[in-house]
Amino acid sequence: MTLHQATTDRASPERETEDFPWWLVAIAFAGIALAVLIAVNGVYTQVFTTVAKGIGITITVTLTAFGLAVVLGLGIALMGMSDHIVLRQAARCYIEVVRGIPIIVLLFYIAFVGTPGLVSLYNWLITPLVSKEWAEPLLVRDVSLIWRAIIALTIGYAAFIAEIFRAGIQAVPEGQIEAAKALGLSRYRLFRLIILPQAIRTIFPPLSNDFVSMVKDSSLVSVLGVTDITQMGKVYAAGSFRFFETYSIVAYVYLVLTIGLSLILRRVEKAMRSRRG
Repeated sequence: MTLHQATTDRASPERETEDFPWWLVAIAFAGIALAVLIAVNGVYTQVFTTVAKGIGITITVTLTAFGLAVVLGLGIALMGMSDHIVLRQAARCYIEVVRGIPIIVLLFYIAFVGTPGLVSLYNWLITPLVSKEWAEPLLVRDVSLIWRAIIALTIGYAAFIAEIFRAGIQAVPEGQIEAAKALGLSRYRLFRLIILPQAIRTIFPPLSNDFVSMVKDSSLVSVLGVTDITQMGKVYAAGSFRFFETYSIVAYVYLVLTIGLSLILRRVEKAMRSRRG
């Protein structure tokens, strides 16, 4: 046995053993201390009660936008691997353009440029129906700001998720795909039975990271006046001038959501690894 092999053998158990999460213990103690402060201090209680009203909106926006982004991202990834050059070029154009636009700019563009444009197009298409009084023209204000924010987040994240799907699908061994084709599997069954079950193990970690990131990026919808956690905090702080207390509670709520979600997703990832092993 060489010195290198002996060193590797001694180091392997250490690498396989995870460090005890002291960082999580420290954060938990800080979180408990702040929770006690919220319970006993009237100011913090009022701030938390106000900010907590936006939790439902934050969760709704995140879940809806991420679900739609996964579906759209998968479609774009499949387009990018299509045999047709037009589909491949369209997918690549979408990914490169959208990834180059900041999310907050995309929010403003969809809310104040894209939505009025789509409403005008819709009204133009239904002009014959409106003239016969079979339909009513759509107004820009009829499209809620929440849905404008959801659409913007969906479009923005779909570009990144498409690349995650592409990398995961391409990581599947080519030999298995060729063998499945030789057995006469259709494209749908090939994707569902061979590619997706293997690709999901590669896709899940970065996809879960994007999910946590969207929880944080959902705070950007406050610029449109959507009453999420951040917007409720902004409104309360502007009226009470208690900026320290308010934004401490806002940060606390987001940390509870993101760290809790990260721990759950990490547990799921470990379960997937152990099942594969």
